[in-house]
Amino acid sequence: MGRNKHATPFVLGVDLDGVCADYTGAFRRFVASEKGVPEGDLPLERSWDFREWGLDQAEFERLHRAAITEARILADCDIIAGAPEALWRLSDAGVWIRIVTHRLYVNWGHAAAAGDTVSWLDRARIPYRDLCFVGEKRDVGADAYVDDGAHNVLALRAAGRDVIVFDQPYNRDCAGPRAQNWHEVEDIVLNLMARRDGAAQTSLPGVDAGASRLDRKLHGRYSA
Repeated sequence: MGRNKHATPFVLGVDLDGVCADYTGAFRRFVASEKGVPEGDLPLERSWDFREWGLDQAEFERLHRAAITEARILADCDIIAGAPEALWRLSDAGVWIRIVTHRLYVNWGHAAAAGDTVSWLDRARIPYRDLCFVGEKRDVGADAYVDDGAHNVLALRAAGRDVIVFDQPYNRDCAGPRAQNWHEVEDIVLNLMARRDGAAQTSLPGVDAGASRLDRKLHGRYSA
């Protein structure tokens, strides 16, 4: 195995909504209930501004605020398939997982957003070393990022950062590297890590990868 040229770990900046957490699905359920329409009337193939749902900026702001502060959807988002398992494998390979999210978007809703985010991360069994609530993601000092927001991708690349585009309907105009799922994210990250360090070990010998090992540890069936 090649020798690691860096004393510092490879840091991966990981977005949450649209990458690890299915914000669209949770918000869709809330909006359908509020508007009294079937969920099927709100297409999943939507633009960043939800214009396909008939929302203008003011109505989106109102519904988003209510969804975060009243319905508390950030604590109840579905987990995007494969995210916890892939992040555990990357963590075992030596990747420093840094959660980077702009969830403090709603004024006076920070306590709900921050608390529900931590609760959701625990429930999802997602490993992380840092949790950053920031709008300017280039300032958090990661070696690479995985994000779904086209504006974030463009800003990070303009700052010279490596960014993996997590495929969503609203970012199809962004150039790759693009990942359709978390297996593809994992492969790209390991390649970037190997390019920087000369090698990347995919897992630690003798360690059972996967989010479920936290549960086994809590019940005394696993010792790290």
